[in-house]
Amino acid sequence: MANIIETERLILRTWKKEDAQSYFQINQDPKVIEFLPGPLTMEEVRDFILAMNDRNSKYGYGLWAVELKKTGEFIGFIGLEYKDWESHFTPAVEVGWRLGSQYWGKGYATEGARAALDYGFKKCGLKEIVSVTVPANIRSIRVIQKIGLRHEVNGDFAHPKLPLDHPLSQHVLYRLTIDEYLKIF
Repeated sequence: MANIIETERLILRTWKKEDAQSYFQINQDPKVIEFLPGPLTMEEVRDFILAMNDRNSKYGYGLWAVELKKTGEFIGFIGLEYKDWESHFTPAVEVGWRLGSQYWGKGYATEGARAALDYGFKKCGLKEIVSVTVPANIRSIRVIQKIGLRHEVNGDFAHPKLPLDHPLSQHVLYRLTIDEYLKIF
């Protein structure tokens, strides 16, 4: 396990095997998976953990496990993920998060995502970072806006990994370039 980013209240780090059970529980919560295709199985959780640590090694970033600095409690993930599925804006790096619902409304997603942006732009030399979600996911859209990404009005798209008639198919696209980031922060 390696700590990647420390903020005032959070530690973003590589994943440990012991994170699997807690992350599995997060992915069973109907509030958490409301805008996802469904809950994850334990096998999918284990595969995700291996993939995220592999991507961190490969790219220098990933969706990192997050724990509260004060207690060491695992609360979900925040980080950067390389997206290469077919769309008008890919390949791209996306900032994203998924926290247990009991940790919502405390500013953790905003705090961690802002730190992930800083890491991506300043340590990894990224030129642009995106974020995507379904239009109904107002909580995530608020975080996306708070961290400075702007909605690309003509950028909305049907997610290529979902059927066109799926209720979660339509997504909104937000972007932030390094130049915009440096003006804001």
